[in-house]
Amino acid sequence: MGISIDPSGDNKAFKEKFDFPYDLLSDADLSMTKAYGVDVTDSGRSSRKSVLVGPDGKVAKAYDPVTPADHPDQVLADLG
Repeated sequence: MGISIDPSGDNKAFKEKFDFPYDLLSDADLSMTKAYGVDVTDSGRSSRKSVLVGPDGKVAKAYDPVTPADHPDQVLADLG
């Protein structure tokens, strides 16, 4: 799943526009963003960061920065 600080309606429209095969959740109150150590700039935007969460609920790997074109292959390699 993906998580964004954008409102849920914006995430839904983004998911539909780009035909994402997974859900985009909204973290409008920034609680998860802060818990995973993602910085939010003064302009209210967050950096692009990704975390791989293991079955135990703990972060198995953090990706920072994330290059969208390369990222799926990175995650799949780490899962393998």
